[in-house]
Amino acid sequence: MRSPRNLVVAVRRPDGRIAVREEVWETLWPRATLLRRPFFRGAVVLIESVWNGFTALAFSAEQAESAPVGSPEEQAAPAVAREGGPSGNLTRGLLLGLSFLFMVALFIAAPHLLTLGLFKLLGHDPSLKGLLFHLVDGLFRIAILVGWLALVARTKDAQRLFQYHGAEHKAIWTYESRQPLTVENARRFTTRHPRCGTSFLFVVVAVAVLLHIVVLPFVPTVSTVDGVQTLFVLALKILLAFPVAGIAYELQKRSARADCPPVLRALVSPGLWLQRITTVEPTDDQLEIALLALDRALAREEGRPRASDGVQVYPDFSRAAAA
Repeated sequence: MRSPRNLVVAVRRPDGRIAVREEVWETLWPRATLLRRPFFRGAVVLIESVWNGFTALAFSAEQAESAPVGSPEEQAAPAVAREGGPSGNLTRGLLLGLSFLFMVALFIAAPHLLTLGLFKLLGHDPSLKGLLFHLVDGLFRIAILVGWLALVARTKDAQRLFQYHGAEHKAIWTYESRQPLTVENARRFTTRHPRCGTSFLFVVVAVAVLLHIVVLPFVPTVSTVDGVQTLFVLALKILLAFPVAGIAYELQKRSARADCPPVLRALVSPGLWLQRITTVEPTDDQLEIALLALDRALAREEGRPRASDGVQVYPDFSRAAAA
């Protein structure tokens, strides 16, 4: 869970103990104030979210390999855990770069090339100046997004991950409803949330289609060689991904407000439907972890941290919550 100035990660170890890492969170580019303004911040928030995700997964993997505590006395008391190895910023940076390339290949290059191939197969002119090309490209993007998520969801690890995703949403709904952060309160909320990253991906697709319709008809022909022109257009689409993310972020942020216009609500609704794949009803044990992480993040944000920066290990949820 990330608050404006803090990041808290909670995981349950294989031996049942709970490890909580608390730390001050700083933006990746603190001096670039322009990137924090509306229509610029969307792309930055997306990059930071992926970075935070890699950080949390690395911590989770590290704790999963931790040896169980031996004596009953050790099991009954909180402990300070030592984080192994270097910070791993270089590794996370490489993973971030690879993830970016994967997203470009899957959600920009593949739909474009599939649309080109379909038009040529049907004997139509694959002109970027036509509305039909961008609509078909958008349909391919949606199909790839839904198909990829549905395929990933069939794996055992993804199912557990999506349960924690649902627990995260239930915890946030509990907080936003101004109720105490208890399992009993969180249990009755939905696993779907309008500000979810899954919904954001769908809004990105919709904005991309509209922006491509507006911008790409004015793209000049730089080469009569189809391959060269295709690479040029793909490069422009990659560059347009940053304003697309910025616009999509502002639209999704606006859609979460009570006075959201019906047109905008309709635009983001398919993203909520998509959460049927990426969120699964969590167990109470998983809700405990989500609520604990959120409670610690809120405490730090309010200037009353429960622990110093670093990793604390607790015997169980009740002792972690009472700390």
